[in-house]
This record gives sequence, C-alpha cells and structure tokens, in this order.
Amino acid sequence: MSQLPTRRGLLFGTAAVSAGALLAGCTSNEPKEKGEAADSNQPAADDQPGKQVTIGFAGPQADHGWLNAINDNAKSRAEKYEDVTLEITEGSNDTAAQIGQIETLINKKVDVLVVLPADGKALTQVGLKAMRAGIPVVNLDRIFNTPQAYRCWIGGDNYGMGLNAGHYIGEKLKDKSNARVIELAGLDNLELTQQRTKGFDDALKNYPNIRKVARQAAEFTVESGQAKMAQLLQAQSKFDALWNHDDDQGVGALRAIEQAGRDDFLMVGGAGALSAFQAIEQDNGVLKATVLYPPTMAASAIDLARALGQGKGVGGLAEYEIPASITLYSAVVDKTNVDQYMSTGFQ
Repeated sequence: MSQLPTRRGLLFGTAAVSAGALLAGCTSNEPKEKGEAADSNQPAADDQPGKQVTIGFAGPQADHGWLNAINDNAKSRAEKYEDVTLEITEGSNDTAAQIGQIETLINKKVDVLVVLPADGKALTQVGLKAMRAGIPVVNLDRIFNTPQAYRCWIGGDNYGMGLNAGHYIGEKLKDKSNARVIELAGLDNLELTQQRTKGFDDALKNYPNIRKVARQAAEFTVESGQAKMAQLLQAQSKFDALWNHDDDQGVGALRAIEQAGRDDFLMVGGAGALSAFQAIEQDNGVLKATVLYPPTMAASAIDLARALGQGKGVGGLAEYEIPASITLYSAVVDKTNVDQYMSTGFQ
C-alpha cells in the first residue's frame, strides 16, 4: 500500500477495470466489437505490436497479498505484449537494496522504468538519476518527493477510499437514530492510513445521526486484524457498522467476529481481495462491501511504460502525450456489482 498525496492527479471515473481498459488502448483507434466483454488484463485486440520496449520493474517485497498482486499484474500484463521485454527485480523492503536494483536497471539502459518504491522519499534520488539518464519513470503508487523524479505517476486514492466507505455506510444507516460506527485502521505511522481515516471522517460529517465510537489501528496482517478486532468487539457491545481499511487484515477481523458470535452490524472492507469478493457474493455474513485500492494499477503502469517507450499517447484522450498523473477511483464493490470485479481480486 502506498504513501501518496491526497486526491493527487486526475480521477478516471470508474475503477481499476476502467483504467485498465483505457490504458490498454494506448495506441487504439478502433472500438471493440459491440458486446465484447472487457478483460482488465488483456491489451486491446487492435493494439498491434510496435517498437520493441524493455521495461525495468522494481517493487518492494511481496509480503502482503496486495503487493504480491502488484507483481503478478505487472508480469502478466507484460506477457500480453509481443513488443515488451520485462526486466523485473527481486522485491525488497530495504531501500538501499532497491536503489541498487534500480541502478542496475539504469546501467542496463532499459527503455522505461516502472518503480513502486518501498519508500518514496528515500528513492527520490534514484528516480531523478533515471530521468537524467533519459529513462522515463512511471512512479507507481508510493510517490517520489518531486515530479522531476518521474514522467508519470499512477496510483490509488487513499482519501477516496475512506470517503467512499463513509458514504456507503452513511447511506445504509441514514435512517437509523443514534447510529454507531467503528473503524479498524491500518498502520497509524503511515500517511495512507491517516488519509483513509480523514476521508472516512469527512464523509460521516454528512450524516449527523452517525457517530464514530471507536477506532483501533492494526498492521495490515491477518494476525493483527484478528487481535485488534477482538479488542474492539470486547470494548463495544453494540454498534451498527465497521470499516476495515484492509482486506488482508480483514480475514483476521472476520475470524474474531465469528468467534465472538456477532452478526448485528455491517462491515465494509478495503483494497479488493478475492476472499472479500467471495464473501460479498455469498452474502451470508457481516461483510457487505469493500472499497477498491486496485492492484491492477501495475498492469496499467506497464501500459503507460510501453506507450512512453513507443512515443504514443493514451487511447480515448485528445492529447498526444500520456498524463503526468492518474489517480484511480476507489469504487465500492457490493453484491450488486461484485461479478464485474471478481477477476481482479487478489489472494
């Protein structure tokens, strides 16, 4: 997950599925056949091979379901293109190690770099080094300190996650007097967690009948989710809704809820794990929705890198150049639309 500026860049209407479809058509001029289903991991059928592009990809260690999905999305997207060679590094959470890996890619003279930094601030200088060497950088999610360190930024909207989770819960509880909600956050020392909480709190201001009565920070792990949720359940004998920031820690939270025998509230998750989608589809528990932080952004980053390497723009936009920044929309997925997003769920 990321550290990034609040509401940075452009909002591309729907969600990762839509962003992937738009960016896949980087060179597309012809529409898909009428009725053809969209596949977020498939290049546009009429996007013919072009100039060969070598893309260097460097990300953090895949020690979380979402980060593993980032790597998988990048690899599988690159494999769809005959004209793309992907040079992928072994992920690392050690900033010095990741800097060394990126410098190796710079020395190999890759055409474009896609970087999801373990720490955006700490890796800014190596982003600048690549740009000064004439290698455009697609900065994925966790943002560098200066726009000079990247050609394009693409990532999720943490504030928007909280905002949309709050509005979803607000609409469900708007007719209930003295409604009570609780929040299971992520790591409080991360800016992303603070942004998600701010968005949630801002949304709830629109519903004077709703009061947030408790908040507990977990650590984005199953174990922490279970432990912190158990504490919340013990402290709060009655509440109406729970927002959990992360579907990975949500697995643990659901375990604690089941162990406590509680089913008297609704739960909204965050990120878009396959397990969450499946629970929402089954609709036999407290989890009713999740707010996306789509790992398909890595596939879109490969599309952008390919377009940069080939000197092309983005299909569907009038500009000749790709945008400087793209913020993905944090769509709410519930039983009404979960089928649309099932293929994007990460494990």
